[in-house]
Amino acid sequence: MSNDAAAPITGAEIVVRCLAEEGVKHVFGYPGGAVLYIYDAIFKQDKFQHILVRHEQAAVHAADAYSRCSNEVGVCLVTSGPGVTNAVTGLSTAYMDSIPMVVISGQVPTAAIGQDAFQECDTVGITRPVVKHNFLVKDVKDLADTIKKAFYIARTGRPGPVLVDIPKDVSMQKATFSYPKEVEMRSYRPVDKGHAGQIRKAVQLLLAAERPMIYSGGGVILANASNELNKLVEKLGFPITNTLMGLGAYRATDKKFVGMPGMHGTYEANMAMQHCDVLIAIGARFDDRVIGNPKHFATNPRKIIHIDIDPSSISKRVKVDIPIVGNVKDVLIELLSQLDAAEQRPNPAVQKWWQQIEDWRGRECLRYATSTELIKPQSVVEKLWEVTGGDAYVTSDVGQHQMWAAQYYPFDKPRRWINSGGLGTMGVGLPYAMGVQMANPGATVACITGEGSIQMNIQELATCKQYHLTPKIILLNNRFLGMVRQWQELDYGSRYSESYMDSLPDFEKLAEAYGHVGMRIEKPGDVEGALRDAFAMKDRLVFMNFITDRSENVWPMVKTGKGLSEMLLGSEDL
Repeated sequence: MSNDAAAPITGAEIVVRCLAEEGVKHVFGYPGGAVLYIYDAIFKQDKFQHILVRHEQAAVHAADAYSRCSNEVGVCLVTSGPGVTNAVTGLSTAYMDSIPMVVISGQVPTAAIGQDAFQECDTVGITRPVVKHNFLVKDVKDLADTIKKAFYIARTGRPGPVLVDIPKDVSMQKATFSYPKEVEMRSYRPVDKGHAGQIRKAVQLLLAAERPMIYSGGGVILANASNELNKLVEKLGFPITNTLMGLGAYRATDKKFVGMPGMHGTYEANMAMQHCDVLIAIGARFDDRVIGNPKHFATNPRKIIHIDIDPSSISKRVKVDIPIVGNVKDVLIELLSQLDAAEQRPNPAVQKWWQQIEDWRGRECLRYATSTELIKPQSVVEKLWEVTGGDAYVTSDVGQHQMWAAQYYPFDKPRRWINSGGLGTMGVGLPYAMGVQMANPGATVACITGEGSIQMNIQELATCKQYHLTPKIILLNNRFLGMVRQWQELDYGSRYSESYMDSLPDFEKLAEAYGHVGMRIEKPGDVEGALRDAFAMKDRLVFMNFITDRSENVWPMVKTGKGLSEMLLGSEDL
């Protein structure tokens, strides 16, 4: 135990001391009545910086991105009632993508709980389905232990957000402070090491495979196992696909990378997923956007190895043959060591499989028609990759622009691609860029967004001004809710119900009103110059409004209910 002098301190001071003990450097938040004692304690300390956002949703998103890009536990602080309900979308976003985060919320005094007090809500009840765990602290003596548990639960096993609800009187009462060094929880013991016998079976299967495929997801990045994954691919020489959440875990510029799989994945990735004879899934969950219809996925018999920290994810949507429960990094280290010890080498038939993959690759499924009149959104992303040397942190919102970013910006490093995968939350791009820049001062940060998404948290331009945050915003402006319009064109007889964005603001003037630089780019020939000018302004936030081709769709596309090999490669397939 780290014990100071036994003088009692307030619950609010205990909260601040706990955060300092955890090495927290930044807390994103917004004050209100129920957390004023905590804010008073923050005012008196110098161990971490508080970032005042303009909406609680942005506080949670920024803390979430802070965690995604740095492997630290993101922290945010909100008040009771609407403060917490505004945070629910951010909690759900982090929960779906397994992001470690601790959210501290204020609550009405314990005596008022259940009395419909001002700014009261059932925080534990409301947030239970969208957090890994939550706590209501009713005794100041339990506060330090609870916060220690919150950080431990958030970062171990399958990570996730944890909420600690603190009534106002608990933050005011006093107790002596001591912070536990370690946590023992009888009911929570995540497994790290994979079963050696199962790993042995997996090695035999991989070495015998004629048409192998490596399918890796966000779990590889969360476990910091990118290094091990790269070694595995090099050693085996097998094709690999990274999911939307796993982009950057393996080098996208390498020939063994066949692109992203799934609804908007490449032709070669989807065909290889469908026609392989041995599939090894590493930290991925076979979700609906990746494998399409599970019945169609099951039509081709194949052996499946599945490595995941969460036993409940294994055989959840697709039955697997060799389940391996454990931390992805630990399992891959053991797998590599068994591969080194094996006398057998990969099956020579894999060469023939590569010929087939090159055939599929020859379809050039990501090729698009260029134009001298209209800016193609894909070309903006390609130019962004060139201008940033492929080394930027890229945040995105949700929609067509998100898919173009994933398809046309090849990520060679993990934790550089920050987006909402599972929940698909619009409005995250700008607060994500803030969180990334707080965690990586001086880094190149680009936020790729759409005119629908950016308006959901555009008030955070004020936060960027206050804290001298300078991400570059790349707005692919097609005057439509693009992905909704695309679905309406393909499935709803081109009836564009409420998907056209009327009365858009003058984004350049709006950016300037917040104290930033605004640019409007309308000609394809001006794209590269604008990007170079913007990134040269290191100390300014630059808002680039690219007026893009309104009719452009994201291809390839697997429609809902269809199988992975039933792809539309472009309008000619309609």
